[in-house]
Amino acid sequence: MSELLPLSREALDDFITRTLAEDVGTGDVTAEATIPETARFGARIAARETLVVAGLPVAIAIVERLAPGALVDVAIRDGQRARPGDVVVRIEGPARALLTAERSALNILQHLSGVATLTRSYVDLIAGTKAQLLDTRKTIPGLRVLEKYAVKMGGGTNHRMGLYDAVLIKDNHIAVAGGVTAAVTACRAHTGLRVQVECDTLVQAREAIDAGADSLLLDNMSLDQLREAVSFAPVPLEASGGVNLQTIRAIAETGVDFISVGRLTQSAPAIDLGMDFESLG
Repeated sequence: MSELLPLSREALDDFITRTLAEDVGTGDVTAEATIPETARFGARIAARETLVVAGLPVAIAIVERLAPGALVDVAIRDGQRARPGDVVVRIEGPARALLTAERSALNILQHLSGVATLTRSYVDLIAGTKAQLLDTRKTIPGLRVLEKYAVKMGGGTNHRMGLYDAVLIKDNHIAVAGGVTAAVTACRAHTGLRVQVECDTLVQAREAIDAGADSLLLDNMSLDQLREAVSFAPVPLEASGGVNLQTIRAIAETGVDFISVGRLTQSAPAIDLGMDFESLG
C-alpha cells in the first residue's frame, strides 16, 4: 500500500468490504459459470487518454482481496503522468477473481485519476504565481479522504477535511450570530482553532480583519476587488467562486494566496482506463 495513502489498513479493508458487497454480493455468477476454476489470466491496466494516476494502491488492494497471491507489477505510480497506451500496472492471477475484481478496481482508479488529472490542469495554469490550489468539502459521501488524496496526487492542497478541524464562518453563521464581529468573537470563545471568515464584500473583509480573523475567503469577488483586498489585508486570502480553467490564471495573478475549486472533487470526469486480459492457460 502506498505510504501516501491516508487510510489505515483497517479503514482500507472496510472500504473494500463495502465496495465488493455492493458489486459482488453472494458471488459473480457469470464468471463462475463461464470461467474454469483453474484458469489464469494476465491483465494490463492501460491509459486510454493522458492522465495523472491516483488510487492505484486501492485498486490493487481490491484485486488482492479476491486474488491473494496475485502477481502485481506497477509501472506508473500515483502522482505520475500516463499517456494513451501506457501500461499502468500488470497483474497475473486466477481468471475468475480478476474478472470479478475488474469493475470495482477500475471504478475507483478511474474516478480518483479523474480528480488528480483535473487538479493538475488547474495547478499547471497557476504555475509561477504565489497561489495554491485548494479543494473543498464538495465530495462524494464516503469518498472524501480518497478524493482529497487524489487532489494531492494532482499537485493541489487540501483545505479542511470536515466541519471539525477548522473554523469557516459563512454568511448564514454571520446572519444568525448577529454580524461578522459577533461570529468571530463567538468562535474565539468556543475553540482555539484558526478562524476563517467568508466575505462577500470588502467592507466585510475589513471588519473580519478588525475582529481578528486569521484568514479570509473572498467569495465571488471581481478581479479589482481581489487586488484591493490583497493591498490591505495582513492575513492569507482565499479566492472562491467563478473559478474555472479559463479564469483561474487571472485570479491567481491578483496576488491571493489560495484559490479553492469545488469541481475538483464535485464534478471531475472519470478517466478512461481499461483492463485487458490474456489467457495464461
